Amino acid sequence: MIQYPIQFFGQSDAGPGIQKSWSTEASGFAVNCSVPKEFEGDGTFNSPEDFFLLAVQNCFVATFKVYAHYSKLVYEQLSITSELEVNKTESGSTLMKSVSLKITLSGVKDEKKAKLLVDKTLAQGFIIQSVKSEIKSQVTILT
Repeated sequence: MIQYPIQFFGQSDAGPGIQKSWSTEASGFAVNCSVPKEFEGDGTFNSPEDFFLLAVQNCFVATFKVYAHYSKLVYEQLSITSELEVNKTESGSTLMKSVSLKITLSGVKDEKKAKLLVDKTLAQGFIIQSVKSEIKSQVTILT
């Protein structure tokens, strides 16, 4: 049984300069990051915006895999493409406005169960539910 609360830890080291990348780490896995070119950085590595998008996208993948496993849903492949819209609010601050997920589930044996699990994942994925950005989805289920 899962014991709550669960804690995850991260750490970053960054020097000055918008054009300089930095190192960040979580769970012993380190990656380099940079400010994206759209914000006048060098864009050499993944940005916080990339990680935000990937967190939402992979929350869907992980949550769906768990639900499908315990529901014994038979499928061949789950594919997702995603898009993050960053925009200004009426007050002028920058905001992760929306995430659009194009979800394709192929080789499905039970289309009704698959649709139910996709909807449940979108409604209960805990990272998806933790962000204030609008989450849009387009779902294709192929038998």
